Amino acid sequence: MKSSLIILLAFVLGVFAARFRCLPDALLDTDYSIYILFLLMFFVGLAIGSDIRDLYRPLRQYRMKILLVPMATISGTLIFCAILGLFMNDISVRETVAIGSGFGYYSLSAVFLKELAGAETGTMALVGNLSRELFTLLFTPLLVKYFGKLAPISSAGATSMDTSLPVITRYAGEKFVVVSIFHGIVVDMSVPVILSLLYLF
Repeated sequence: MKSSLIILLAFVLGVFAARFRCLPDALLDTDYSIYILFLLMFFVGLAIGSDIRDLYRPLRQYRMKILLVPMATISGTLIFCAILGLFMNDISVRETVAIGSGFGYYSLSAVFLKELAGAETGTMALVGNLSRELFTLLFTPLLVKYFGKLAPISSAGATSMDTSLPVITRYAGEKFVVVSIFHGIVVDMSVPVILSLLYLF
């Protein structure tokens, strides 16, 4: 929760700093986001590479059934975002699906979409995906109570393996830790793949 609020504060400070020209012109006039994207993709690769063996353990323990959780999260999010896009006039279905495809991974999806679809879509991706994480952190007790112990894992999206994991463990129980981490890794891996398919092909 604290880290998410710090990130939100940093975003707001960045907006005000650019709006009121509080930074040197060289920093404001040069777009560094593509380099940040390269760096983010490098660290995503490091994270996946270091955790790749952890994918096999839950598969052996729960067999293929454990794949149903991330698949439900991915398909449910994409379907809902596509339906939402049908009712919005100022944003296309592709953009609503792309924004939802961040699955809470706001840092990567925001930079990725800024490069692929423009600053406006990137900003919406940042706010939308950060809101998903904050929602999970705030409402996990209610999600567990009314929708079951898998609900906060799905709601957390890619963050179920890191920032949302403590609150999920606290309210869903320690036996869901492996499911939550596996879910986060699979959903995390899907973000650059889906965004690339939407805009690069």
